[in-house]
Amino acid sequence: MHNLNGKTAIITGASRGIGASIAKALAAAGARVVVNYAQNQIAAHHVISAIQAEGGEAIAYQADVSQTIEVKALFDTAIQHFGDVHILVNNAAIMTNHALVDTTDADFDQIFAINVRGVFNTLRESAHRLASNGRIINLSTTVTRLLLPHYGAYAASKGAVEQLSRVFAKEIGSRGITVNVVSPGPTHTELFTHGKSEETIQRLAAMSAFGRIAEPEDIARVVVFLASDEAAWVTGQNIGANGGFA
Repeated sequence: MHNLNGKTAIITGASRGIGASIAKALAAAGARVVVNYAQNQIAAHHVISAIQAEGGEAIAYQADVSQTIEVKALFDTAIQHFGDVHILVNNAAIMTNHALVDTTDADFDQIFAINVRGVFNTLRESAHRLASNGRIINLSTTVTRLLLPHYGAYAASKGAVEQLSRVFAKEIGSRGITVNVVSPGPTHTELFTHGKSEETIQRLAAMSAFGRIAEPEDIARVVVFLASDEAAWVTGQNIGANGGFA
């Protein structure tokens, strides 16, 4: 197991799904974790309880990552509670499935506010608040490779995340900080399964090399590796954690 003892990690959007699994996996590897959530306090505290039950250290903090002042407060809280922040995982995101012609201004603005500005805000804050030799892992999606209909605004927002990550990796590399992207394929989460029939889910599962969709833990294990010392020479990369889906 990768050793993250003494490290502190902020995980955005960590109350459910992939984010919750990442928080638990980082804690299991020894990190102290800050579970960021936007609205679901009960779910966030379930994650905290699960981590503490296994002997880990964790706190929950509500913040809207699209708001600069709230991102600053998120870092303030993490540093005040645990000391330096060493790991940042940008998982918070929203998704809508509409053809471009049916995507409203409000849909577009909300997707980019959370998925892009949220990442931009945390990256900008980490430029002077993340400890040297730290790790940044941003979550994208395999949709950027498949170009599926009805995912235009979502794919565009995640494409922006990928480009921000590549550029920031070179800007902050002099401090030994790595910046990488993990792009999951279909994953068994509420975000993915909502509104999809079992037939649709099975059809997508059949597109992977293993004939199934991912579990959140499959993605979390990749994030833990990228957060570890073993990944010190990996930066500016986009890793497709998708079971050969694309």
